[in-house]
Amino acid sequence: MRIFIDADACPVKDEIVRVADRHAAPVVLVSNSWMRGPDHPLVTRHTVASGPDAADDWIAEQTTDRDVVITADILLAARCVAKGAAVLRPNGYPLDANSISMAVAMRDLHTHLRETGEITKGPAPFRKEDRSRFLSALETVIQGIKRRKV
Repeated sequence: MRIFIDADACPVKDEIVRVADRHAAPVVLVSNSWMRGPDHPLVTRHTVASGPDAADDWIAEQTTDRDVVITADILLAARCVAKGAAVLRPNGYPLDANSISMAVAMRDLHTHLRETGEITKGPAPFRKEDRSRFLSALETVIQGIKRRKV
């Protein structure tokens, strides 16, 4: 089991490392350029070539049904869910086979509304409750993967 982080805008890197440390789970920070991250023996950094979706492509290629992917990118999440990976948004909400279609549809709707000027503000700010929900959800996901028989 590995934890892949779509790291460019992830606000919960330190929390991921804390949970990963309890489970001895390797963490891979994936980004388009080198970035500072938690300094921990379980953490590796993978910098991809610059280009649209290069980090997403790399994560989607590497992930398996025994991995956890942390991303706010709905299209990357859909690709990873299709491969059987556990996917969490940084706010702690899981994306799975039952919820990914609706998440993709909502993403497309919001994109259209932004393009037409109906929506002019960005996402809600990250809150303490989001961080707490994330920690709980990550622990639950990892426990579930560890319980599965391969």
